[in-house]
Amino acid sequence: MTSQTAILGAGVMGETLLSGLVRAGRRVDQLLVGEKRAERARELEERYGVAVVGNVEAAGKADTVMLVVKPQDMGDVLAEIAPVLRPGQLLVSLAAGITTTFIEGHVPEGVAVVRVMPNTPALVDEGMAAISPGSHCDDHHLAEAEELMASVGKVLRIPERQQDAVTAISGSGPAYLFFVVESMIEAGVHLGLPRSTATDLVVQTVVGSATMLRETGTHPVVLREQVTSPGGTTAAALRELEVHKVRAAFLAAMEAARDRSAQLAAGS
Repeated sequence: MTSQTAILGAGVMGETLLSGLVRAGRRVDQLLVGEKRAERARELEERYGVAVVGNVEAAGKADTVMLVVKPQDMGDVLAEIAPVLRPGQLLVSLAAGITTTFIEGHVPEGVAVVRVMPNTPALVDEGMAAISPGSHCDDHHLAEAEELMASVGKVLRIPERQQDAVTAISGSGPAYLFFVVESMIEAGVHLGLPRSTATDLVVQTVVGSATMLRETGTHPVVLREQVTSPGGTTAAALRELEVHKVRAAFLAAMEAARDRSAQLAAGS
């Protein structure tokens, strides 16, 4: 029998996964989408040629069910699909702060659960996903979740206790970088550059720097020192960043994100 994967939740991330799986070579007859809004269902059917059905039908037919729903909706969705779930089936949850223990407590005994923390660069196939197994999850289930998420970026396996830290680093991380980019563009305008020029300069600098980090494998301290001539312009700028405790501010920000992630998980 052909293995089927269902995606419940056809928002931005749900469609990102769907399109990534199709581009990665997953046959559309192996994919199901759970979506209640008729207009959205027609849109996805026309765009991808995939069958769009109700959540219960999708969960009942699939071997793997990807839960791409808001954390506050998880309880209701699990209550809806639990009657059709069966032992050995795999649930892959992308809901921030929802633990595998919470999900396992709402589904039949023996259903495997994998928790995923994705991030928004998945939209351009440059995502960073961290996956953690639940108590009924074997290597086969983990490998399946890994393959699904690899369609839109890189995947790491981590213990679930590290998920709050991952949320603070890669889950929320794009926002920190966008904040830095926004600040650098504003500085360029302040220094007399047209906004479009400042934007081009900053965006390409960020892209190029990230590519250097990934392709050279060189430690960021070494790359930074290569740019920093003694007594030069970069050294003057970096001194100001140290004076304003930017390094400490990043640490404090990520600790706050980690703590908030833990609070949300406890509240689930």
